[in-house]
Amino acid sequence: MLFDSTSVGELSLDNRVGLAPMTRVSATADGRATDEMSHYYAKFADGGFAFLVTEGVYTDNAYSKGYLRQPGLVTADHVDAWTTVVDAVHDAGSPIFAQLMHCGAQNQGIPPSETQETIAPSPVQPAGEKSEAYGGSGPYPVPEQATSDDLETAREGFVSAARNASEAGFDGVEIHGANGYFLNEFLSTRMNQRDDEYGGGPEARVRYPAEVVSAVADAVSEEFVVGIRVSQTMVTDTDHQWEEGEDAASVFFEELSAAGADYVHTTEPDATVSSFGEDGPTLAEAAVEYVTDDTVVIANGGLGTPEAARSVLEDGADLLTLATSALANPDWPTRVAQGDELTEFDYRKFLRPRATISEHELSIDTSASND
Repeated sequence: MLFDSTSVGELSLDNRVGLAPMTRVSATADGRATDEMSHYYAKFADGGFAFLVTEGVYTDNAYSKGYLRQPGLVTADHVDAWTTVVDAVHDAGSPIFAQLMHCGAQNQGIPPSETQETIAPSPVQPAGEKSEAYGGSGPYPVPEQATSDDLETAREGFVSAARNASEAGFDGVEIHGANGYFLNEFLSTRMNQRDDEYGGGPEARVRYPAEVVSAVADAVSEEFVVGIRVSQTMVTDTDHQWEEGEDAASVFFEELSAAGADYVHTTEPDATVSSFGEDGPTLAEAAVEYVTDDTVVIANGGLGTPEAARSVLEDGADLLTLATSALANPDWPTRVAQGDELTEFDYRKFLRPRATISEHELSIDTSASND
């Protein structure tokens, strides 16, 4: 099943294994992708991944940027720089999607000396502390509640970034609605305490994220893939769950897919474990149950062994993505197809002390298993 061909929208895929988005904070200070990033992403395409999703890319110059050295898709220079990355990946044989991200309250690395503040659905401070791996330290600030104008700016940022992604040659975009960032915060009763049309029950909480999906889908061509990533858990709260449980999931997945999502990309720490009580479905299984018929479901989370990867496909997911397992094995699909041994992931070699792309990663040779 791992190596069956399939499709997302009108895009054909050689197998069912993709690269998950991972924050790498390796762009220039003004948000341009680099030659190093071209080599980094092309390596996964060379290694047999059927599709790639980039790290989170900021979408406007108001509040969306969440990291120092985070890439953007806001300016013409950003578009030009990403074109080089996209061309390298296409030359290596894989399609690539840009993950469009608004950080919301989870601003990891912008220092107090910068003018950027944070916005969120409500003025609720995120739990936990910033990550030093991404350039942050200390507690998160209390965000400002996003005004109607802020919501319009953010929505238009997603739309403009999607158009820029298309101009740069990307095959699609993934809207980041997971892990506690801006759109994901709307789904949470803790982070979203609004009393307008965007706060309250699940139908109201999913309204703004669905509006963003719809606006992006309407702004790009029919063959350009539009997906959305969704999780219950957050960077700042790995135990976070939706208050209404599976009832919320049914509304969220139905509304997001109906809004125009070609795929829904679910992510949890372990995609094989129930997300809704001991006997409930996993998040991916819930997505399979509740998305509209034409929406593809991608599973992510702890799927680095072939056995785990196969299990989510057997349980109904159409595709899966790998993160840390892909870092350790940038040719994971080729290795598994040939029955080769996989390398165990070591945080110290890849994501410590900072999550920047290392020379060690770029030196990993994938050519042997491609011979």
